[in-house]
Amino acid sequence: MKNFSKQLFCFRNIGTAIFLILFIAPFTSNAQVVGLDNWYNRETNGKGQPFHYLWTDLENSGYSQWGDLFTKRGATLKTLEAAATSKNLEDLDVYLIVDPDTTTESKSPNYLLPDDIQAIKKWVEKGGVLVLMANDAPNCEFTHLNQLAGEFGIHFNHVSLHPVLLRKWDMGAFTSLPDHPIFKGVSKIYMKEISSFTLKSPAKPILTENGNIFMTESKVGKGLVIALGDPWIYNEYIDHKMLPDDFENLKAAENYTDYILKNSRKAK
Repeated sequence: MKNFSKQLFCFRNIGTAIFLILFIAPFTSNAQVVGLDNWYNRETNGKGQPFHYLWTDLENSGYSQWGDLFTKRGATLKTLEAAATSKNLEDLDVYLIVDPDTTTESKSPNYLLPDDIQAIKKWVEKGGVLVLMANDAPNCEFTHLNQLAGEFGIHFNHVSLHPVLLRKWDMGAFTSLPDHPIFKGVSKIYMKEISSFTLKSPAKPILTENGNIFMTESKVGKGLVIALGDPWIYNEYIDHKMLPDDFENLKAAENYTDYILKNSRKAK
């Protein structure tokens, strides 16, 4: 009886292993990995804790709610606390760089250096989706960011547009939205104090207003670069805690997330 029990136990273990390999592993291995930079953007708060546009930041300044949108779609979140290299990018399907630090935000900013830029460029050419989200002047480090963006025909202008006074929300409204998947079913979004773009081929505008380009994309090799002159959908402005109900930032954020994942290697 003991031998039979052992054989039954082994059989069950083998059966479980086969089930995991055949049915569970394909789903986990196909999970898209979304990496968020915490090297070029490495701000700390008054307590010395990392904050500002991070998955783990639950305050208005964080991306925790955007992270939830990714995980609800089956993606895995990752934070990169080192400079970009071919090694630490190889497992990523999406790489987000948001608001690189200025010298007023960090005593020793980590700049995008030539080796970093070449590693990122090669990763995009192989099929990576790079998302660049800057800020307005003077709240973003543009010099080195533009050295990276320029590899894809994109140049962030050192300006601050779309100003908003106090809580006059409609000063930050975009209502003439393009026929693009990011804005499908969306009639009004909020963005304030944004940098604009100057583009060269292969970059193409997505969102424009009064002759200014505020969102762009560039297809390079097998990959895609999406760029925006603002951090945009951090917790403060992703839903209606702050914004009036007629703004549709959450719907736009859902579309934005879908579009990013749809263009990743594992979705093609």
